[in-house]
Amino acid sequence: MLRVGLTGGLASGKSFVGRALADLGCHLIQADELGRQAIQPGGEAYEAVVAEFGPGILDPDGAVNRAKLAEIVFNDPERLARLNALVHPIVIRREEELMAELARRDPGGIAVVEAAILIETGSYRRFDRIVLAWCRPEQQIERALERGLSREQALARLRQQMPLDEKRKYAHYIIDTSGSHEETLRQVRELYHCLREIAR
Repeated sequence: MLRVGLTGGLASGKSFVGRALADLGCHLIQADELGRQAIQPGGEAYEAVVAEFGPGILDPDGAVNRAKLAEIVFNDPERLARLNALVHPIVIRREEELMAELARRDPGGIAVVEAAILIETGSYRRFDRIVLAWCRPEQQIERALERGLSREQALARLRQQMPLDEKRKYAHYIIDTSGSHEETLRQVRELYHCLREIAR
């Protein structure tokens, strides 16, 4: 099975690219979703995260309010590092379990792990190919604002991520998401055919 890491940054279009690859037949694993599961009640990191950040991050039903947690960690690199230390090992283990399961079911398939900070964590080394969803920094901010973040929140998150231009040197393939959806999809189809050839 071909193991592909798909990365980008805040609002760079990586989820759009991931869904498009899944529509073409890749197996998509979303690190953000695995992280969300890990910190919710019953998740492996829930108790440790609540102990670390306090009951103020909880909704009345006991679920972790991710917006409150984000407000804390994206303004404090040390707290963010602490959160990552609690959650990332669990997410990585789960990714590996899912990829092993997929490899058994579909040995000639393509597993795509979508993760924002694949390069920052060194996790990119676990993959056969790295794909970067790229757009201009001002587009990242515009898109983040459209999603409901304030400019300050967007900038705080971008400060914690390696700039997309810096990530380019780690990528085997770059999908430029700065144009239309149709143009992005055209690039994704080309990428899929390349990956399919390698997987064969």
